[in-house]
Amino acid sequence: MFFKSEKFEYLIAGLGNPGKEYEATRHNAGFMAVDALLKDSGIVLNKHKFESEFALTSLEGKKVIILKPLTYMNNSGEAIGAISKFYKIPPEKCIIIFDDISLDAGKIRIRRKGSAGGHNGIKSIISHLNSEDFPRIKIGVGEKPDKEYDLKDWVLGKIPKTQKEEFDKACSNAAKAVREILKNSIDSAMNKFSK
Repeated sequence: MFFKSEKFEYLIAGLGNPGKEYEATRHNAGFMAVDALLKDSGIVLNKHKFESEFALTSLEGKKVIILKPLTYMNNSGEAIGAISKFYKIPPEKCIIIFDDISLDAGKIRIRRKGSAGGHNGIKSIISHLNSEDFPRIKIGVGEKPDKEYDLKDWVLGKIPKTQKEEFDKACSNAAKAVREILKNSIDSAMNKFSK
């Protein structure tokens, strides 16, 4: 059992939208990567507070908070800002996992910091953390098929069966990248997993 007085080193958040209708959609890549991490480590998200479901736990010898915001994607920063402030976790120790349309489906890319790049969930986090200096793991979901295709329809669309295997692998690699960051460094994770 952990208490507020205990020091947590990292916050690991996967972005997505809660609810059955959003399961297996491109925008829920972050949730799926967290699910892969939980499954691999036997951890359960057993707390509900800060508009999130989360776990206070240990991973790779570090005390960490693993969470899924329940605010819906565009307001992800509300949950992440609240929990990082409460547990005094600085932005550079908040690892955010999310979907990226500029990456081919199945690829992942790790960055130490950066702009929102048009991603509303990241925009919200930057606003609430008052910083762009947080590490992120991007999971490629591919570009929309043509310019006329509505972006919202694309990211809220289900992952096609033809891409499921490579997508599952990307989520698994994102989970492994989190472990690599905790165990060694973000540079090591970039070298191993950024394709």
